[in-house]
Amino acid sequence: MTNLCDLNWLQVEGAARRAVLVPLGSLEQHGPHLPLDTDTRIAVAVARGAAASRGGVAAAPPVAFGSSGEHAAFAGTLSIGTSALCSLLVELGRDATRDWKAMLLVNGHGGNVDAVSAAVDCLRGEGRPCAAFHVAPGSGDAHAGLSETALLLHLAPEVVRLDLAEAGERSPVSELMDRLRSDGVRSVSANGVLGDPRAATAREGRRLFEELIAGCLASLDALLAIPKPVHA
Repeated sequence: MTNLCDLNWLQVEGAARRAVLVPLGSLEQHGPHLPLDTDTRIAVAVARGAAASRGGVAAAPPVAFGSSGEHAAFAGTLSIGTSALCSLLVELGRDATRDWKAMLLVNGHGGNVDAVSAAVDCLRGEGRPCAAFHVAPGSGDAHAGLSETALLLHLAPEVVRLDLAEAGERSPVSELMDRLRSDGVRSVSANGVLGDPRAATAREGRRLFEELIAGCLASLDALLAIPKPVHA
């Protein structure tokens, strides 16, 4: 099925409906060279790519607002916070599992992790087959750096402004985490970049994307292998 938006209800009703993949993103700064919806674009591409590789699986439209309070000091960022996002995902999961055997959340933003984990725990506790795949390309290049820039050079090169790309804070995220949580990204990086995007290439983006698709499919296959609970 691939893209749920392109189907009518009769097509969906007649399909196997094994799983629906829900991309989760954010609307937040990604340095001077990437668009605000970078996380959403990547999550959508991964979800659709994985859905296209399995029968009876569709990718839903994205949840495009996330928990992005750490980016609030940058213009353009819009966030609904952890609590609201968790509530949204729980209600969405309850409705999705009415028609679909399982739901996989494909999360493209690190700030959403707490909400996603809580929502998955809640839904599983209700006996609803649900899991999450967290899109985490590369290593040590946390935000708007080489990995995300390379992915967009592969997926949507027209939106990347390499002429504006510049290095940001390059310390390991583990060393910055406390400050990021308490004071936000701008307290450690004036341009919003955590990493260095300047060596990014579309070829590297394609390699990273293929790795992400493989990881997402592994999560999907594991979810579909879990027997659905039988209620008395």
